[in-house]
Amino acid sequence: MAKIIAITNQKGGVGKTTTAINLAAAIAEASQRVLVVDFDPQANATSGLGVEVGEDDKTVMDVITKKTEIEYAIVREVLANLDVLPGDVMLSSLESELLSETGREQKLKEAISKVEDNYDYILIDCPPSVGMLTINALVASKSAIIPVQCEYFSLEGLTQVLDVIDLVKQKMNPNLKIEGILFTMYDGRTKLAQDVVKNVKDVLNENIFATLIPRNVRLAEAPSNGMTILNYDSDSAGAESYRKLAAELLALN
Repeated sequence: MAKIIAITNQKGGVGKTTTAINLAAAIAEASQRVLVVDFDPQANATSGLGVEVGEDDKTVMDVITKKTEIEYAIVREVLANLDVLPGDVMLSSLESELLSETGREQKLKEAISKVEDNYDYILIDCPPSVGMLTINALVASKSAIIPVQCEYFSLEGLTQVLDVIDLVKQKMNPNLKIEGILFTMYDGRTKLAQDVVKNVKDVLNENIFATLIPRNVRLAEAPSNGMTILNYDSDSAGAESYRKLAAELLALN
């Protein structure tokens, strides 16, 4: 039975997709079977893993709307031990399509349940918003990782996402927990980054990952080449930080 984790924050640009694909690659490198579910209409996790979705290819949208079974939409062995359920821009219309459906919050959970025994970890890359897609991801998940950029307004955004997770826990998924808060784009040379980390630790009792993801040029370059940082520059600070994060996560579970 897979450990299903939503990577979520309704604030964009916090390293959410970067974390989804690179953490998945690092877990796979540790000989765990991993599925990445790209549930963001921008589909950056799909392209960042080097998957191109053609006109006839199936995506998570086709699975949720029951046009195909999940087994036929998964792209196998993108990397060793790593599969992808691709996203596409059509996901943006799913919000409105689901509004009139019964059990609309359960659609992704139902789909994933058919394959979860095939994996050790399933990571869901959520959109940077709080809508039906994010709710579906949180209902389907056992826990959530919240990437937080080390910047001034991060605490405000973090409070909002914690409120949403708490609401989903109360109403729809009582077993949902916070896997951890992950600081991204950390530059230890700046007082701001140090202050953000300190403020979050002072305010929250939630689990906070010891691993800090640094600001790293190679980390930013990798997705545009359709590669994870582990393939693009295996010895970089970014690659090492995601290996450390994977080790930390595996030790928790």
